[in-house]
Amino acid sequence: MRRFIEYDSTVLSLRGVTKRFGTRTVLNGVSLDLAAGEYVAVIGDSGIGKSTLLNVIAGLEPIDAGEIFFEQKNLTAMDDDALTLLRRDNFGFVFQAFHVLPQLSVEQNVALPLLLRKMNTEKAKAAIAAVGLAGREQSPPRELSGGELQRVAIARALVGDPKLVLADEPTGNLDPESARQVLNLFRAEVKTRGAAAILATHSEAAAAGCDRRYRLGPAGLTPLG
Repeated sequence: MRRFIEYDSTVLSLRGVTKRFGTRTVLNGVSLDLAAGEYVAVIGDSGIGKSTLLNVIAGLEPIDAGEIFFEQKNLTAMDDDALTLLRRDNFGFVFQAFHVLPQLSVEQNVALPLLLRKMNTEKAKAAIAAVGLAGREQSPPRELSGGELQRVAIARALVGDPKLVLADEPTGNLDPESARQVLNLFRAEVKTRGAAAILATHSEAAAAGCDRRYRLGPAGLTPLG
């Protein structure tokens, strides 16, 4: 049995983060602290700004006010090159659309983050086995189901042992049973590896397995019981 790692150090801090598109305020004074090993859900309807929140955390979009700190480094003060390196070395991403490259095998897809960091790719096989796809390393994505493709995406996101994982509606394209299996797997892998994770979702059911839940709305993030 794998041991779940427990941490209490703060990985991510958002302080009054505001993002506008024209005259529309999408994120309004959002504040959040996230510790290593924590799995947090951000719940909200489509179009409310969940993806935008993940994008500004990752430094993919600039903010209009506030500050974002990752391990006490101020992301809002970094240039694009520094943010690119920080994302490559510390972040993992899981998307609703999988973004698995069709021309590559399962193993090649999972190994991509390791190649980008010039690391040994042997860890890819262990990551694939951890998500229940041992024996499928050489399979092309076209031979996999939606649930299996999302498992590949999870393995790819976690293979480099990121400190922060951002998941954007990762089960939106899956049937209910596949979604349940993928969410259980994702939570277990995040906890085992001691990563901090944010799940952005419209689904209360998907958020049920998280340590903390927040609703994103016009007033920012509201904690849910």
